[in-house]
Formats: sequence, structure tokens, C-alpha cells
Amino acid sequence: MKVFRMDELDAERAANEGAYLQFLRERNMSAGLYALGAGELDTQNPHREDELYVIVSGRGAITVGEETTTVGRGSVVYVPAGVPHRFHHISEDLRVLVVFAPPEG
Repeated sequence: MKVFRMDELDAERAANEGAYLQFLRERNMSAGLYALGAGELDTQNPHREDELYVIVSGRGAITVGEETTTVGRGSVVYVPAGVPHRFHHISEDLRVLVVFAPPEG
């Protein structure tokens, strides 16, 4: 078993001065914490892996392909591999748990 605390992961991510911190990598999946500040631009490109986003905190919107929806704490969004997607209109700092399957990269 592995156990992680979001506050500790966010502190480690901030200390490394990055928006994304991968904290788990296994044979069939990987997980990380993604952070975007209010008003910040999300510049990510489509990934080769399926993704699951779980909004831990914050508020904003996400566009996946041609669909757009608002997200906030507790929202869960599935993004199929290769589909363009982007968070936007971030009104409160976002902290997002990201799960890739298979592992990213």
C-alpha cells in the first residue's frame, strides 16, 4: 500500500516550481497533482494516454474536444487519449488529481 496526502504533495510540487508533480508510477497507470492558479493559462497538449481528472479544489471550466463544462471540487472528468483538452476561466486556484492509463510517457 502507498498513501499520499494532498497537502504534502502540493508542497512538494510548489518546492519543485512546477505545475505538475508525478507522485505514482506503476505498470498500468501513473498519478500526479496538477496546479493552475486563478486566471492562469493551461498550455498542455493532448496525451497519448487516457486521463482521469479529479478536482481536489478550486473552480474553472474545461473543454474536451468540442464539449465544455464547469468544474469544481469533487468534479471528475474523463479525457480519452489524443483528444485536445484545456482548463480555462479558472476563478479559484485549481488542484487536480490526474490519473493516466497506461502511465504517462
